[in-house]
Amino acid sequence: MASRNEILRTLNDWLAPEDFKDYCPNGLQVEGAEEVRTIISGVTASRALMDAAIEADADMILVHHGYFWKGEDQAIRGMKRDRIKRLLDHDINLVAYHLPLDDHPEYGNNRQLADVLGILNPRPLGGLVWQGELDVPMAPQAFADLIGERLARSPLWVGGGSAEISRVGWCTGAAQGFIDSALEAGLDAYISGEISEPTTHTARECGIHYFAAGHHATERYGVQALGRALEQAFGISHRFIDCDNPV
Repeated sequence: MASRNEILRTLNDWLAPEDFKDYCPNGLQVEGAEEVRTIISGVTASRALMDAAIEADADMILVHHGYFWKGEDQAIRGMKRDRIKRLLDHDINLVAYHLPLDDHPEYGNNRQLADVLGILNPRPLGGLVWQGELDVPMAPQAFADLIGERLARSPLWVGGGSAEISRVGWCTGAAQGFIDSALEAGLDAYISGEISEPTTHTARECGIHYFAAGHHATERYGVQALGRALEQAFGISHRFIDCDNPV
């Protein structure tokens, strides 16, 4: 068992949310039990994840996508009301880290995705975009197959360019607009979670391989790494639950 506030202090020390201008509050979003024995982590604080956490008798839910996004309706009603009431009724803390978890050098989604895909020398390129190299240059179709195998989701591959891919840029989630950073760096390929209509034309006309690998699929790994770190640091139970999302 560990103190909620001690866990939060540790998370804030690790992730330094004050360094990011984000679209949501990072850290504790809904207050629950003061003592934590079990943490359930997941990508998004959906009803399905909440139900799984209740079944597991969890005291804390740790996610990448929480609540209270800028620009959304501030009224607590409908789906938002039902979710928050469920958390309060079961005394479960909801803790969320968005951009700080994307970019963390050890636990971050970008860093963890590099490990999953076997990208070597992962490092920031600029902003939230990262870059690295493949151990052996790969044909574009082979690289698409590798992404599909490792993420259990076939990516959408568009664009074109070199016959082999060696230097790769990426940013997890809805980061298709950062393809320009990969182009400026002269990379062979760029990976993000989502794709927009203009991204196809940019990739085709500028000669870069672009892979849309899934917002959910690319952001499953940071929160798992963070949960494991808390488990080791505090001796509490942690379990990741993957509530499938095809997007």
